[in-house]
Amino acid sequence: MAKNDYYKILGVAKDANAEEIKKAYRKLAIKYHPDQNPDDKESEEKFKELSEAYEVLKDPQKRSAYDQFGHAAFEGGMSGGHSGREYASNFSDIFEDLFGGGGFGGFGGMGGGSGAAKANNRGSDLRYNMEIGLEDAFNGTKKEIRVNTFDECDKCNSTGSKDGEAVDNCSTCGGSGRTRVQQGFFTIERTCHSCNGAGKVIKNPCSKCGGSGRVKKDKTLSVSIPAGVEEGTRIRLAGEGEEGIRGGQAGDLYIFISVKSHPIYKRDDDDLHVRVPIKMTCAALGGTIEVPTIEGKKAKVTIPAGTQSGEKFRLKSKGMKVLQSSSRGDMYIHTAIETPKNLTKKQKALLEEFDKSCGEKTSPESEGFFKKVKDLWES
Repeated sequence: MAKNDYYKILGVAKDANAEEIKKAYRKLAIKYHPDQNPDDKESEEKFKELSEAYEVLKDPQKRSAYDQFGHAAFEGGMSGGHSGREYASNFSDIFEDLFGGGGFGGFGGMGGGSGAAKANNRGSDLRYNMEIGLEDAFNGTKKEIRVNTFDECDKCNSTGSKDGEAVDNCSTCGGSGRTRVQQGFFTIERTCHSCNGAGKVIKNPCSKCGGSGRVKKDKTLSVSIPAGVEEGTRIRLAGEGEEGIRGGQAGDLYIFISVKSHPIYKRDDDDLHVRVPIKMTCAALGGTIEVPTIEGKKAKVTIPAGTQSGEKFRLKSKGMKVLQSSSRGDMYIHTAIETPKNLTKKQKALLEEFDKSCGEKTSPESEGFFKKVKDLWES
């Protein structure tokens, strides 16, 4: 029976590069892998076909020979063999590329032993949500937090065994915490069901921790918040998560920062924005105002005569501190011209007199707008 073209099997062009070939094989190999299709002979044959094609096309010398002579290049014992081990090796390369290794035994490098069992016993990571004020985000601060977590059992020194007695290796996995099962071409490695990955069996468990080697406790920690943190900043405290089972590695604690909204400032990355009401007379005649800065000081801002609402003034390096840097953002003053309220009769009379004396040059924007409206209506 004639073999299918290797390029067609993988669904790639003949001029496809190595990365395109690998990507195509990876996608199809996962789809037709026997573990994904148990007892499906058609998928198993398809997977063999894919692996054979990839074995040739991934090798520059074999690919060159195939391009010149086709399948005949590997007839008569020239193929170098396409054993199940080679297919497994191909998929192992892809699997490790996807998942960073692990999961398939017999592929070179799936070590067991106490290291694997200790990894299985690792404690869980914890999350703590912390809300701070904008000033704390600017200055940096230290906060004490209290977390309820698993900590070392002091009665058994985290061994899980009564009075610190010796523990035995699990008879099922031999102390590795992992078992292997043969499935077709593959050896699948799983967590041992007898010891749940601990690798050890305790005959007389500790009365305080029940054999886990850890107990629930409230733990107080001091957390340093660096200056310049933003909403969503994550701080990792290594080893401050849950204690591992029976002396296993502790997990990590992640502090997620949220910053409270501020009554005056609005933050935009490292810049600050503040809306400042300006008296009508100050805006018209010009003057100087004082605005508060995030560090608790005052900054003087010169308001030019004729300033309008919505104009923006920049105060360089008066914004937030930049995380892990000596630089700072800027602060922007947004003007809001305030119309006088609660006028006395005398004040109203003065304004009416002032209004009568004004011409087009005094309010050019409003005069121009209403002129356009008049022209629109007349047309």
